[in-house]
Amino acid sequence: MRQQDRPVRVALAGAGNRGQTYARWVAANPTRARLVAVADPRPHQRGLITAAHPGAAEFADWRDLLAADLAADAVVVATQDRMHVEPAVAFARAGRHLLVEKPLAPTADQCREIVDAVRATGVLFAVCHVLRYTPYTDLVKRVVDSGVLGEIVSVQHLEPVGWWHYAHSYVRGPWRREELATPMLLAKSSHDLDWLGYVTGRRIERVASFGGLRHFRPDQAPAGAATRCLDCPVEPGCPYSAPKLYLPVLREHGPVWPVSVVTDGTDEAALVEALRTGPYGRCVYSGDNDVVDHQVVAMELTGGVTATFTMAAFTEQTHRQTQLFGTHGSLSGDGERVRVHDFRTDRIEVLDAGTVGGSTAADDHGGGDTGLMDAFVRAVATGDRHHIRSGLDETLASHLAVFAAETARHTGTVVTVPAQ
Repeated sequence: MRQQDRPVRVALAGAGNRGQTYARWVAANPTRARLVAVADPRPHQRGLITAAHPGAAEFADWRDLLAADLAADAVVVATQDRMHVEPAVAFARAGRHLLVEKPLAPTADQCREIVDAVRATGVLFAVCHVLRYTPYTDLVKRVVDSGVLGEIVSVQHLEPVGWWHYAHSYVRGPWRREELATPMLLAKSSHDLDWLGYVTGRRIERVASFGGLRHFRPDQAPAGAATRCLDCPVEPGCPYSAPKLYLPVLREHGPVWPVSVVTDGTDEAALVEALRTGPYGRCVYSGDNDVVDHQVVAMELTGGVTATFTMAAFTEQTHRQTQLFGTHGSLSGDGERVRVHDFRTDRIEVLDAGTVGGSTAADDHGGGDTGLMDAFVRAVATGDRHHIRSGLDETLASHLAVFAAETARHTGTVVTVPAQ
């Protein structure tokens, strides 16, 4: 299809960390995209966007952005998890192409509401399953599709969330409670169930799941612990100390993520004050968090393929790790390279994916953020939806698998995943 002559005009609904990430990609690619508007209730976050995008219109509410009817080709919906449905449906009905942050919505019916709106309007749609767009995923997919492994029989997949990342986002941060955001499996690991379906080319059909909140509870607090890190006599020996997490990042890298989430300030005094008074300075054992800190999902995929997924808070912060077991070979991967063992020749080959950066939001998710924006903008510019790797059916399927897994965890049963 023909590439349009002008940059794709992008509007942003939600200027938090994810919205800022996508806006930075636009700023770095001015010949391909232009940010024309931002909507967010927080003046500081809006100001960060407009400082990098002079001339972009500012709105305190996405509804005002919608009502302004600006000439925007696409809208990035990067609001909080529970606030995706209304803007996504409204902008789809207004004929705007959509890039929606994951997860789509906290319930299956709300996910279907977005999917139905997109289908009815025919706009281009992508969900931010950034793992699909990394060089590492491209490498794994090439190996699987080459046939060297034969038929995939079983998969083991680990998401090592990282001890400090979990404490930051899921104990102290906005994803700490299911009622405020979504269950941990949906908020963090919907990426992973989606990725398993993508690399194997199979749908998750049945699930069982186990897990809970083991450690970040009041009864696990060390003797003498205070309710805030800055007042705590045992803080120096605590692996979850807020000063030990945030102060070195600020001193070495400046006010980048995760410090930028803790405070709008840019110096040490502002950070210390935020730790003294805000949620990110609370003891991890005395908060109001309730999401799980460990979970296992056992799955049966189409064709009888089996898979296990483990989410663990108690790890180093690193890339996902995967083993694929096939009839003619096996693959072990760590997010940067894969080790392929061909049983027919007994040859072992190690392949480098060319991954740049780490696994976190501060490091482009191993190239996934860049890959996602490149693909979505290319799809809008050309009208070719094949550039998008996370279409409606695949997105809904992976979300339904997550909801089924949560039902299985709460009921202690094996649950069949709805076909759609």
